[in-house]
Amino acid sequence: MSQHPALQFLRLSEKGKVVSAAEAVRLIRDGDTVATGGFVGIGFAEEIALALEALYLENETDAPYTQGKPKNLTLVYAAGQGDGKERGLNHFAHDGLVKRVIGGHWGLAPKLQQLAISNQIEAYNLPQGVITHLFRDIAARRPAHISRVGLGTFVDPRNGGGKLNARTSEDLVELIRIGGEDCLLYKTFPINIGIIRATTGDPDGNLTMEKEALTLEALAIAMAAHNSGGLVIAQVERVAESGTLNPRQVKIPGILVDCVVVARPENHWQTFGTQYNPAFSSEIRVRAGSLPALPMSERKIIARRAAFELKANSVVNLGIGMPEGIAAVANEEKIIDLITLTAEPGVIGGIPASGIDFGAAINTQAVIDQPYQFDLYDGGGLDAAFLGLAQVDRSGNLNVSKFGPKLAGAGGFINISQNAKKVVFVGTFGAGKLRINCAEGKLSIIDEARSPKFVEAVEHVTFSGAYAVARGQPGLYVTERCVFTLGSDGLELIEVAPGIDIERDILALMDFKPHVPREPSLMDARIFHEGVMDLRRDMVAIPLDDRFTYDRQQELFFINLERFVVRSQADIEAIHNAVEAKLAPLGRRVYAIVNYDNFSIPPDLLDEYSAMVRSLTDRYYSGVSRYTTSGFLRIKLGEALEGRGLAPHIFESADEARWDAHESGGR
Repeated sequence: MSQHPALQFLRLSEKGKVVSAAEAVRLIRDGDTVATGGFVGIGFAEEIALALEALYLENETDAPYTQGKPKNLTLVYAAGQGDGKERGLNHFAHDGLVKRVIGGHWGLAPKLQQLAISNQIEAYNLPQGVITHLFRDIAARRPAHISRVGLGTFVDPRNGGGKLNARTSEDLVELIRIGGEDCLLYKTFPINIGIIRATTGDPDGNLTMEKEALTLEALAIAMAAHNSGGLVIAQVERVAESGTLNPRQVKIPGILVDCVVVARPENHWQTFGTQYNPAFSSEIRVRAGSLPALPMSERKIIARRAAFELKANSVVNLGIGMPEGIAAVANEEKIIDLITLTAEPGVIGGIPASGIDFGAAINTQAVIDQPYQFDLYDGGGLDAAFLGLAQVDRSGNLNVSKFGPKLAGAGGFINISQNAKKVVFVGTFGAGKLRINCAEGKLSIIDEARSPKFVEAVEHVTFSGAYAVARGQPGLYVTERCVFTLGSDGLELIEVAPGIDIERDILALMDFKPHVPREPSLMDARIFHEGVMDLRRDMVAIPLDDRFTYDRQQELFFINLERFVVRSQADIEAIHNAVEAKLAPLGRRVYAIVNYDNFSIPPDLLDEYSAMVRSLTDRYYSGVSRYTTSGFLRIKLGEALEGRGLAPHIFESADEARWDAHESGGR
């Protein structure tokens, strides 16, 4: 690879590497491939982007290393970089300045998006994680990046190869076979200019990031540009003397950096929404104030149902938008400490920020480079991902990336959704204004949404249902009125909200008919009532299968129903089936000791529960001793058992129950 002609002059400069933004961007030549780092507004070099825009809009230039103003650039970036209005990559959106854009997300740069929609530029949308990994592969001079990410989606060459308009013709993605398995090959290419951001630089180009909210892919971009014979331009907010930076804090070594640009304060905000918050850069920890409880609405209903899929000690990704409500529910239910939330730009743990601050977080456990975060994600490191639901078809395919003339892009959605152990898509059943009402634990639709989300075929396949089924990946589609699961034949309706008519409120509003079992389950009644749902008790509870133990030596069967909550007939059946699975193979009766401490059951289920106990007693028990410290439960449960002809006495302690078992013939 040929080197940039300015390199020999820059590296011999007596002034060091500190230059103005105007001087730095004059080094960009016609046709250069420019890589920018950033996530929304975090880590984006706004000062340099403004200078490049100003240079392009000038009529003349006396730049020593360029032939006129730079034009026909190829822009490459991983995450969306912009505020949805003017800032970020919107500065590149001028006719002639860029000829090709390879981006992970387009929604935050509407001006750039418009160039693609109007067919004025070549436009690609590749997975965000793939682009971060491409930077590393370019740095290592590898010929391509090979991955399973993107198979079956619009990135797959069989579905368009990530091309976004008619002007885009070159294939950047190829389908290949390795060991009999389909993979995607993403071509690498030289990076001529790398534009990154840090907090402090020195005249030698060493960079530290102590006040940045994220470290992102800055190191990968710098290495890619340097090893391509290109230039690295770094924006900082301050300059230190040579030799004064702590080498353990230097994130980008000076050997990789050619220009250091000191930004004006207004162009070096920590995010596009926050000038500076020391908690975002982990300089301080703050008391995490309680998130306000969500009002009862379709958003809360969806978030509550999705929260039932959270498991203790799991690593979770929450997408932007509707999935953010799950964090609020988790906080309200006091379970947020039981899970580890992550965000794709490199956040591990803590509480993610939202809106234009998205990507930042407070009280994190760690912040790692974005390419490494996608290594974790791509390799199956997520136990669950909760992502937005925009458009779904009968095969379970999901579209969040393109809707007619609106081009959002996939961002990290493809990496995350394809590789999480379980994926849960959350969103309203229809698009547009929706009015609902919850009364007496039932849901009613007052005003229906105008546009269907469940369509015959999605316009853009951002998530492939068939690919997920082939790999055995569980998938749920959660709305305010029903829940679907992904089956071998596509979508299957598995849960319906109380008060909802399946034919009128669900099937009649879909463009296709999903598989419908004879009697779908009702969504948990707690979802539709005010007050907490007590999810913490559910999450820390002992799994049902672990509550039944047969001691062969003592010939005693121990049933531990401590803190178990019976909420439905299904819970009663689950207990019956678990006991039967343990005792039926023995072929003889055994003595049972049952722990009912802090056991809970609604009064209207007591009769069904006692009938189940009568059935087990008749078939499997030679005798039973029961105990609980709750006097109220001893009375109520005792009365229910007596009504079924069973011994009503329930002991107060385990020792008393064991003594009774011994006296009754148990050992």
